[in-house]
Amino acid sequence: MIKSFSKYIVIMAAALLLAAPQAVQAKELTGELEIFSWWAGDEGPALAALIDIYKKQNPGVEVINATVTGGSGVNAKAVLKTRMLGGEPPDSFQVHAGQELIGTWVKADRMEDLTPLFKEQGWMDVFPEGLIKLIGTDKGIWSVPVNVHRSNVMWYIPANLAKWGVAVPKTWDEFFAIAPKLKEQGVLPLALAQNWTANHLWESVALASLGADNWDALWNGTLAFDSPEGIKAWEMFGKVLEYTNADASSLSWQQATDMVIDGRAAFNIMGDWAAGYMYTTKKMTPGKDFGWVASPGTSGEFLFLADSFGLPLGSPHRDNAIAWLKILGSKEGSDAFNPIKGSISARTDSDLSKYNDYLKSAAADFGKDRVVGSLAHGVAANETFMGGFASVMEMFLKTRNPQAAAKACQQLAKKSRIGE
Repeated sequence: MIKSFSKYIVIMAAALLLAAPQAVQAKELTGELEIFSWWAGDEGPALAALIDIYKKQNPGVEVINATVTGGSGVNAKAVLKTRMLGGEPPDSFQVHAGQELIGTWVKADRMEDLTPLFKEQGWMDVFPEGLIKLIGTDKGIWSVPVNVHRSNVMWYIPANLAKWGVAVPKTWDEFFAIAPKLKEQGVLPLALAQNWTANHLWESVALASLGADNWDALWNGTLAFDSPEGIKAWEMFGKVLEYTNADASSLSWQQATDMVIDGRAAFNIMGDWAAGYMYTTKKMTPGKDFGWVASPGTSGEFLFLADSFGLPLGSPHRDNAIAWLKILGSKEGSDAFNPIKGSISARTDSDLSKYNDYLKSAAADFGKDRVVGSLAHGVAANETFMGGFASVMEMFLKTRNPQAAAKACQQLAKKSRIGE
């Protein structure tokens, strides 16, 4: 009788365990999650893919997509600054990996160290060591990278170049040689948009003029911005601007890309989110409907940036934010987001079968090229320098004075403590 009763207890206990809801074994998240970013419009679908995964995994959480529009995050960063300094941080916010975050909010002791999360999720083994160093300091790791973008890409339409009888320029000298031929046919040689795209163009021109070693030397303080090499970069940039559109300041980067697509312009230098725009929004086939090459003079060099998300101290819904970060760093999240965004995964185990031909080529280049950090997108310098550089650019666009621009950059470098 005792044996039978004991057997009955064991069976009932097993049944109760099998019937126990999963919520008992894993905390079910509730409440809200505010995601602060500048991904809107044509970049919105990629963010939506991540949010869809989050909602499926956390149905009890209301996701607030707090997007602030504006190219390259200029407007979003201004709003974020007000909120962070006012003690009202979002749960998690988009930020360019590197000094944009570290030199601003990490330095101000406003971010949580994510090293424990990286170790728990196994990310120390799937993110490149060099990338982890970039997003970290000797005191911690500060953001989760969701992608890798390339800045120095020249875009064109193969059929248009064939019609105009010009080849893709490998150097700026080759560009200067074919530009008059394009103008004679009523074609703008190089499309440009609002101010931040001028900053974007400058870094590709400067990299070509300086070379990778001197480019890095600018940011570690061993080469002065007003050195002969620095002045020469501004001189070349001024010459390039002679072949751009006068109405650039009134255009978005998408509109500048449209000029290339519809044949009003021959080339555009833009990050590879332009590939996402042409592939996802315009339904164009990479390699057939649009082509690409490293911007003139930068073959073998990969001007790098990455979007990432951090965890601010005082995040109102911290557990929900951590769940968001886990999705960003996961293989599932990365491979859902990047093919739509027009970027490659920051993970080394990405499933490239899900990526188009442009992205496969970018991944191959990232693996073999000399990787250098973008200024325009927050890798190379802190926000003090980036904000001041925008003013230097405005001055140069009006005066076209390379000596004055180089001198202003050197003064800004000292103010921003570049290289210290």
